[in-house]
Amino acid sequence: YEEASFMEPLACVLRGQKNAQLRPGQSVLVLGSGISGLLHVGAARALGAGLVAAADSIPFRLNKAREMGANLILHREDDILKELRLANEGRLADLVIICFDGFIPLGLKAVEKGGTVLFFAGAPEGATLPALINDLFWRTEITLTSTYAGAPSDCRTALKLIREKAVPVLKTVTHRLAMADGPIGFQMVSTPTEYDCIKVIVQPQL
Repeated sequence: YEEASFMEPLACVLRGQKNAQLRPGQSVLVLGSGISGLLHVGAARALGAGLVAAADSIPFRLNKAREMGANLILHREDDILKELRLANEGRLADLVIICFDGFIPLGLKAVEKGGTVLFFAGAPEGATLPALINDLFWRTEITLTSTYAGAPSDCRTALKLIREKAVPVLKTVTHRLAMADGPIGFQMVSTPTEYDCIKVIVQPQL
């Protein structure tokens, strides 16, 4: 029951990485380590990525990212580009996955020439890209792409990875509550730093 609840979000993640054309051995930087970011870390690891780095401002989430398979965890206050180059043979990331819109400016700077930036998280209505066209394309030849939802084939792949435990989805579950405590669960996910909360599951049978 718990693992099945991850099929839809993992399918969305898989479609995103497929659209971004992730290939085995590529370095991946996931910006934002909430539930989507953690699933991106786990999926990238399962699909054969090389270095997988995760960034966030919340230490608890970064610890979870390591549990999900991140080789490198980066606090938002770190010199992320410097630390990434040190861990990646002087290179930036082949694929940058933005899972929180606050990381967009950094994401556009963290991608290696010829690499890809996947805008997985949405942005506020009316938001614009904080970059110059020539810097984005003519000087770096990077690809910008986005994704939304998952196709039936992605759902099947997600179930397969979950069934085989290739992506340890249950590591993201931080709380299990009875039905009567459902309102508390909503409070937890709306203020995650207060509760060290990522994924809350309400179990009617409790």
